[in-house]
Amino acid sequence: MPLDRRPLSETPAPPGSMEWRISDAPVAYDEAVAVMEARVAAIRAGTAPEMVWLLEHPPLYTAGTSADPSELTDPDRFPVHTTGRGGRYTYHGPGQRVGYVMLDLKKRGEDVRAFVCDLEDWIIRALARFNVIGERRDGRVGIWVARGAPGSKLYREDKIAAIGVRLRKWVTFHGVSLNIEPDLSHFDGIVPCGIAEHGVTSLVDLGITASTPEVDVVLRQTFEEVFGNPHD
Repeated sequence: MPLDRRPLSETPAPPGSMEWRISDAPVAYDEAVAVMEARVAAIRAGTAPEMVWLLEHPPLYTAGTSADPSELTDPDRFPVHTTGRGGRYTYHGPGQRVGYVMLDLKKRGEDVRAFVCDLEDWIIRALARFNVIGERRDGRVGIWVARGAPGSKLYREDKIAAIGVRLRKWVTFHGVSLNIEPDLSHFDGIVPCGIAEHGVTSLVDLGITASTPEVDVVLRQTFEEVFGNPHD
């Protein structure tokens, strides 16, 4: 099924189904949060379907609920948005695919830990389609890529995807961000997710050339593998 790339203001999916949205132009962060909050309320009220929204933002930093001000090392570089999602500082910008996931966990088991694990599995499966091995790490949020031979001086682990979520009355919002081809130097203004001893990477940095529409198709396919549809 082709992805729906119409403007977000068009809402063809009826309540009780899953809506997928693609925004090709960058979306202002405050606008995205307002849309998410409205959709979360509508899902809880039963007047709108669950939704996954794929988009990108103009360059900005966001501060999660655990953000440490000392980890914002260049506060004048990009706008900084305080947000209610979990986690610390992260970067959003062109070349990064953000997936905002608005699901009704009352219909999906009311298990936040399982939901986060499923988000991780979603990204790991998507990366595998591009022959990239994404991995979890104990004590480190997000998805990581090991580079170089273990035990060698060249070995390192870089983050390729971040995860930060929020729930309201068992409806999820915020979600994941996957680095396709962002300017990795833009991460230098923060300590990404509070982890200074590891770096960040992207598909392009790993030598994988993939267009955003190609990534979008894979994200939809693998999301449906992991989450299915609670209404089936």
